[in-house]
Amino acid sequence: MCVSSNPQARFSYLRVKYLFFSWLAVFVGSWVVYVQYSSYTELCRGHKCKDTICDKYRKGVIDGSACSSLCDKSTLYLGKCLSAKPNNQVYTSIWGDLEGVIKCQMEDVLHYDLGAEMEPRKEVMLFDKPTRGTSVEKFKEMVLSHLKAKVGEQANLQDLATLVLSVADSNKDGHISLPEAKSAWALLQLNEFLLMVVLQDKEHTPQLLGFCGDLYVTERVQYTTLYGVSVPWLMELLIPSGVRRSMDQWFTPSWPRKAKISIGLLEFVEDVFHGTYGNFLMCDVSAATFGYNDRHDLKVVDMRKVVPEAAFKEAMRDRRCDADEDCVYGADCRTSCDLTKRRCTPEPIRPNLAKACQALKDYLLRGAPSEIREELEKQLYSCLALKGSAEQMEMEHSLILNNLKTLLWKKISHTNDS
Repeated sequence: MCVSSNPQARFSYLRVKYLFFSWLAVFVGSWVVYVQYSSYTELCRGHKCKDTICDKYRKGVIDGSACSSLCDKSTLYLGKCLSAKPNNQVYTSIWGDLEGVIKCQMEDVLHYDLGAEMEPRKEVMLFDKPTRGTSVEKFKEMVLSHLKAKVGEQANLQDLATLVLSVADSNKDGHISLPEAKSAWALLQLNEFLLMVVLQDKEHTPQLLGFCGDLYVTERVQYTTLYGVSVPWLMELLIPSGVRRSMDQWFTPSWPRKAKISIGLLEFVEDVFHGTYGNFLMCDVSAATFGYNDRHDLKVVDMRKVVPEAAFKEAMRDRRCDADEDCVYGADCRTSCDLTKRRCTPEPIRPNLAKACQALKDYLLRGAPSEIREELEKQLYSCLALKGSAEQMEMEHSLILNNLKTLLWKKISHTNDS
């Protein structure tokens, strides 16, 4: 005779099972919320940054074109947090009728000193220079010396110093006060700010709107990545890298618009090669470094890793190494290791153009018109094969860059997207 199972015992088992999985779901959910909240509070400390800046401003230590709006009138305020690292606070902003992006360095940040080791160095005291009693002439000498270390000896170094001093004069009264000078000096330690001054008249550089101390406000770029789609971090862990790359390429504009954006990137390569104030190396050519506006004009959204070639070479020449992997700055600037001297060689292995083509290859070939696809692929692979510095192969570099721009422009010049 079969004995039937006890319904009450079965019910108790199901209840325990249900309670266990409910507890597990609550635990996992709470852990996810905690991690997300902890990450947010660590990454998004903009109000602390603002409080520090405004405290310095009210004490008369610093001054700048954005100080009064940020600290007194409350017409400049922080919006959505975009920070990727705790020491570099990034927020959307509204300043009157202007939409912008606020970038603020925490007081305990690690600044990149590109004139020395190109490694993070901790500021002993923020806004400690220039000191009281420093004349404008002495401050100009400080600026000249700093710029010489960054961009190298140049005939037009005086012009660059004059440009920096004109930005430092935030109220345009023809006089640089000590608080203005302290703000300008702190900002000059930031590579992105220097680049924004150097490239302020270039189409693909976001406009500098104002500053206060080492907080500065830039033009807001509507689309902040060249391509790709954001997914929850948990999904990010589960998606294979190959599938992730394919997904990124699905979420892109139409091909003619991609071609226009790509022409913009090629033009930016021209801007930083043999520019008015020397050559600059693009040391991070990832999709997140570049964006575009609603007219599909490329804009560089993060210039912290666009470094002066002179400073890069000097820093690499002093760097000890045991292998080529030790001679890397950012994601994309590499030299080789001289094993006989245990020192990095100063010359970069790949020019900016080859790195830009690496970023554009899949982006441009996906959906390319059949009549130009073969030629486009040929030009891109010729570009990827470029080695050595652009100066060593200036003619080949210029030929490939112009051929690519011409090929793309011919295809879109008659369309509305151009």
